[in-house]
Amino acid sequence: MKKYVNNQRGFTLVELMIVIVIVGILAAVAVPIYQANVKKAKMSECDAALGTIRTALRVYYAANGNYPTVTDQPVTNVTGLDISVADLTGRYFAASDYTLTSDSASATYTIKCTKDEIFGSGNARTLNHLGKFSGGL
Repeated sequence: MKKYVNNQRGFTLVELMIVIVIVGILAAVAVPIYQANVKKAKMSECDAALGTIRTALRVYYAANGNYPTVTDQPVTNVTGLDISVADLTGRYFAASDYTLTSDSASATYTIKCTKDEIFGSGNARTLNHLGKFSGGL
């Protein structure tokens, strides 16, 4: 009499389907978390540049006793601020994305970071003279 040895090794279709479902659930959870982390990275770059501009404005104020009076000017075009294009150019934002509105009479300013591809059309991240951030993602 012949003996048949069942030596087949492998996975059943049910086992493979269970693994695929588990991987799908993990991907469904991981992708939104990854996207949120990318948004945080973009916001951090914007906030760091806004802080650099704020520091330059404080130095200007200390030297001149007031802020420059400008309305919606690119920050690199403001006379007296010691900020170069290289200081504001990052991975997600260019120096041209930062604008300044300030008033020497009221000693106020608002620094705005706009980028339609990141914030959406008409939206921006701002920092005011009180150090308050608003807007963004």
